[in-house]
Amino acid sequence: MALNGKLAAVVVMSLGCLVSTHSRAVRGPDSAANQETGAPLDERTLSRALCPIVYQVDHSPSPRGYRYIFYGNGFFIDEDGYLLTAAHVLSQLHGGQPYVLLRHPGAPLEFAQATLVAVDRDHDVAILRASPNSFNSRETVSFLPLAHEMAFPGESVVAAALEPLNPRDAYTSEPAFEERSPGEVLGFEFSQLEKGRADTELFLFNHAVRPGESGAPVIAVDSHEAVGLIEGQWLRDDSMGLAAPRTSLSNPRGAAEIAPLPGAVIPIHYALALLERKGIAWRTSPQNAGTISTSAPAPLSLVPAPYPWQSLFGGEVLFEALVDRRGIISDLKVVRGDEPFLEQARDAVRTWTFFPARVDGQPVEARMAIDFQFPQSYVPPRSATVHHYEDSFPSLPDAAVVPLTTVEPEYPSGSGAEGSVILYESIDREGNLESTEVVRGLEPLTAATLAAAKQWRFAPAKRSGAAIDSGAIVVVTFRRPARSSRGRESKK
Repeated sequence: MALNGKLAAVVVMSLGCLVSTHSRAVRGPDSAANQETGAPLDERTLSRALCPIVYQVDHSPSPRGYRYIFYGNGFFIDEDGYLLTAAHVLSQLHGGQPYVLLRHPGAPLEFAQATLVAVDRDHDVAILRASPNSFNSRETVSFLPLAHEMAFPGESVVAAALEPLNPRDAYTSEPAFEERSPGEVLGFEFSQLEKGRADTELFLFNHAVRPGESGAPVIAVDSHEAVGLIEGQWLRDDSMGLAAPRTSLSNPRGAAEIAPLPGAVIPIHYALALLERKGIAWRTSPQNAGTISTSAPAPLSLVPAPYPWQSLFGGEVLFEALVDRRGIISDLKVVRGDEPFLEQARDAVRTWTFFPARVDGQPVEARMAIDFQFPQSYVPPRSATVHHYEDSFPSLPDAAVVPLTTVEPEYPSGSGAEGSVILYESIDREGNLESTEVVRGLEPLTAATLAAAKQWRFAPAKRSGAAIDSGAIVVVTFRRPARSSRGRESKK
């Protein structure tokens, strides 16, 4: 389980759907909140939250209503009219004014102007706001709660999308058709969605992505939360075993082109990070309510870093991060680390957000250590797996906890698994490892990571020269190893 008992939510009632404000709790493969609720998805709420992204062609109606061009999907996330979509859906308008379509029983489709609020082009996420806000005057719109924790392999999900019958020649008097596509999360894969952009971690599911589905929500069947947005640019090249960008499937001109299985989903984590940076409240389901009580920043939205393809011998990167009162990393210092690992780790951390540390109930700035480890991809390892850094750090009056000794996990024999494990470690004012919680796990790699983490040694964090309790994030990314022709070398 991840951070159980540390996170909180204030539950409110809105539009007949229980939701919670700014604080969230954790849902994971081993948590009680992740058991089947027995309640079916609220189809009415889901249907009302969907909103196609379109371009309004006509400014006066014909007998068929107003003509528009359909580009993709989006969905509302709160009662203030904010919505999420894929950034590349908007790029196809080439600077034109985007609109969303609203549906009302027994009435034609209605346009609402959509204002771009924020965009993360690296990870293909955009925030829009509908104007006027339909929640002020209509009861026929709703919003979807967002998941705090990453989807996991084997989780049951359903994709929901809207599309007109003739996407390039559609009219508001004609209905838009809904599609529900149930599936299962298959796994995770990093991809550079556009050339020159940072890597994005996608999760794959057994659903063939169709034209117009980009930006549509993917819902967890158990929690009824949105766990991601459909990514229509991704296509696996099975001949290379890699993922590569494709012609966008949000553009219906390619209607004959359908991405083969699996489909790809942008994890909601990238959207959460963007929402937090803009100070936009979002909602989660009521079963994910807990209690925030922490003197150190607690993870809200974390993603790992990919293992650099060009590296053979592994590496390690250590950051000291200043997490501000909003839970945003406002200062990131490189303590150690070399390329190509440094670039991958820095790109990942830039998307992270936290629940801020609190003193007497008030949010405060706090320093935190972040360690990325990329174990050697050889069995046995070709170099030492225990690393000592006692003489590497100056004594400062304000500093994050410092790992003095780190230990690479031993790759589980015969596993064949690869991927990332993320740990949250609580370090007391003596530098002792007080507790370790799994933020993200992947067996049998989790067990190997925990065994290694127990052997780490730390210097405690300091504030105004005094030792304090603090936290550290450890991200270990494994690559399926090759056999080394050399024997295991002695550890330092």
